[in-house]
Amino acid sequence: MKNLTIATLTIAVAALAAGCHKAEDTNNGMGPAQSAGKAIDDAGAKAAAESREAANNAAVAADRAGDKAAAAADHAGDKIENAADHAADKAQQAGAEVRQESKEAAANVKQGAANATDATGKALERTGEKMQNAAH
Repeated sequence: MKNLTIATLTIAVAALAAGCHKAEDTNNGMGPAQSAGKAIDDAGAKAAAESREAANNAAVAADRAGDKAAAAADHAGDKIENAADHAADKAQQAGAEVRQESKEAAANVKQGAANATDATGKALERTGEKMQNAAH
C-alpha cells in the first residue's frame, strides 16, 4: 500500500508540474511524454546519421588501404621483375665470360701443345745431329 501511495503522489506531482507550466509553452504544444519521445527520436536519428557517417568513413579508409596495398604489390612486382632481369643479365654475362675464358684456355692448351711439339722436335733434331756427329 505504501508503494501505491508513493506512485500516486509521484504522478500527482508530475501532473501538477506539467499543469503549472502551461503559460510557458516551450515544447510547441507537446506534453512531457511527447517531448521525451521527440528527444528519443532525435537522439536515434543523430545516432543513425553518425553511424552512417562512420560507415562511410570506414569504407573510404578501406578503399584507400586497398589502393595502397595494390600499389605496394605493383611496386614489389616491378622490383622482383627488375631483379629477375638483372639476375638473367648477370647470368648471361657470366656465361659469356666462361665461354671466353674456355676459348682462351683452349687456345693456351693448343699453344702449349704446339710449343711442346716444337721443343720436342728441336730436341729430337739436336739428338739426331749429335748421333750423326758421333757416327762420323
